[in-house]
Amino acid sequence: MPAAHRPPLHFTFAAAALALAFSADAASPDFIPVSATQSQALGIVTQRVSPAGTAAASGLPAMVSIPNSQVRVIAAPLAGVVESLETAPGQNVKKGQLLARIASPQALELQRDRLQADAQAGLARQTLNRDEQLFREGLIAESRVQASRANAAQNAAQAAERRQALALAQYSGGQTLSLLAPIAGSVLEQSVNVGQRVEQAAPLYRIARLDPLSVEIQAPLAIASQAKIGTLLRIPAAGASGEVVAVGRAVDPATQSVLLRGLITRGAQNLRPGQATAVDLEVNAAGTSAVQVPAGSVLHQQGKQWVFVSALDGKTAGYRALPVGITGKLGEAMLVSGVPADALVVTAGVAALKASWLGIGKE
Repeated sequence: MPAAHRPPLHFTFAAAALALAFSADAASPDFIPVSATQSQALGIVTQRVSPAGTAAASGLPAMVSIPNSQVRVIAAPLAGVVESLETAPGQNVKKGQLLARIASPQALELQRDRLQADAQAGLARQTLNRDEQLFREGLIAESRVQASRANAAQNAAQAAERRQALALAQYSGGQTLSLLAPIAGSVLEQSVNVGQRVEQAAPLYRIARLDPLSVEIQAPLAIASQAKIGTLLRIPAAGASGEVVAVGRAVDPATQSVLLRGLITRGAQNLRPGQATAVDLEVNAAGTSAVQVPAGSVLHQQGKQWVFVSALDGKTAGYRALPVGITGKLGEAMLVSGVPADALVVTAGVAALKASWLGIGKE
């Protein structure tokens, strides 16, 4: 073998000694007997695990959206022709600001109906006042007064209905309807152009208040089970933060994830609706069996996750392979269950231990 490809002698001797040790301990397939000298030759390093405490699940995929209560659609109250548009997508508007004008012949009809209803209501009130006076003088029957009262009430209700219809149409005189912004916010969409004929209820604008914003998070089931309303979240890329306001009850069958909905209350101005982002979610793991281990300590084998921990088998020193469950992530550390709180986990030399471990029947 060329010298450039020959393995270091100390590694070869240690691996050979390790293989002999395995053959003598085949009764404990998850235990790997390794002496201190062999550990040093294989470059094995251990580190005591840390309690999970308050941990963070980082890099969860999420989508920014607008809370439903902060969105308004401005629609044409009556059929007509768009006479003018006073704003455009991307602009901010104040509550009560003029957005558009629509010329509509139906506006004149509404105004005529309102005037007729007001006149009829006035006439009915006059009739009621006269009949009440005549009844007090004993000149008419009580039934006639009651009929006048009913007629006056009916006409008053009809007049109020006509006035309300004209107000909802945002009538501003003549044939013109002036549409005003119902809330302060940003214009997201414009659905019509000047001169276009629109039908009643046709959408003209969509506006929304963009602070705070919502974020929909796809969280693995293990993380979602630890989240609750009020759990803190962060979007480091945008310098934004907030909290969870809803935890979904259904699991997506394709991704086995749960939808969490958060509210961004700080830094929302750095985000845009529809933006894909990554969320760090703080979950309180205190009181659970989860501990922190370096991500490089976790290996995958037989469809499971494992770590090697320092152990004794009788008086024989070595390392034991423990199956673990992944419950989250904290920076470069993984949150795992199934590891004793005071264990020494292998952080370097994992590949060498895995190779020897597979050599005793784990393939």
